[in-house]
Amino acid sequence: MAELVITAVVTAYHPDERLAAVVEVALESCADVVVVDNTPADSASLSEKLTDARVNVLRPGRNGGLAGALNTAMRALVPATEAVLVLDQDSVLPAGLVPSLAAHLADPGIGVVGPTPVDAVDGSTYDRFGVVGSALVDRDTVITSGMIVRRGVLDAAGGFRDEFFVDWVDNDFCLKLRRDGVRIVQDTATLLPHSIGDRREHRIAGLTVKVLRYSAWRHYWITRNGLVLIRENVFRNPRWSLQAMLYIGRQALTTVAFEPSRGANLKAILRGVADSLLNRTTLAYLPAGAEYRPAAKK
Repeated sequence: MAELVITAVVTAYHPDERLAAVVEVALESCADVVVVDNTPADSASLSEKLTDARVNVLRPGRNGGLAGALNTAMRALVPATEAVLVLDQDSVLPAGLVPSLAAHLADPGIGVVGPTPVDAVDGSTYDRFGVVGSALVDRDTVITSGMIVRRGVLDAAGGFRDEFFVDWVDNDFCLKLRRDGVRIVQDTATLLPHSIGDRREHRIAGLTVKVLRYSAWRHYWITRNGLVLIRENVFRNPRWSLQAMLYIGRQALTTVAFEPSRGANLKAILRGVADSLLNRTTLAYLPAGAEYRPAAKK
């Protein structure tokens, strides 16, 4: 099988020096790179220093969220692109990752392949339901960062869900593909160091409880979007829905029990629950300077 022509898509927001490193490594295995920088137009950005002719830097001038950035990048793909590698600005892309993952696409039945994300700080996995060991396993979802998607699959999917803005965008995309019969696999032997966020450890009754610390606006979107997906998929995919509910429940309980700003966080979580049931969005929980695009009416 001839090598696929792969375009790397990198999403960014006020990027630091890691962006240049991600792009540099991506160019070793990809034909070109599309960077979508959500940094507002009135702010300088390090993406302006990316001058390689193979790099197309797009600055919409607004923060349209992860989904908006990915959709902007998809519209900019060149006709020759056969597959797309999706990356975040803070992903650490090991040498050989792209060829290792792309090799699995020699199987025409596979539409999406992802690596196994691990904490960039200590190398631990944060996938509680993942398979341990070296294997190629079928998954309901993989995270966007590091996944490679066939161009035809991407075009048929019709883009990412702008309504979700940031959290659960990858889950919604993959679940939609699975409903359409697309095979999604994860290579458990191919690791992608990834920034897991502000993780804190708390001791209680001799046990260590690990908690990801988020701002109130992130708690809102985690809760709201996750519950919307559970409602949409509980009968189609009860296994995934149960796992998602356990994640949301644990995140809410540990946040309220251990983290500061409990009142603001609990208020955001409860508003997320209400909005998921009423199928609405509270725009006050967008980050400063963000622009929201509601779901298109069918």
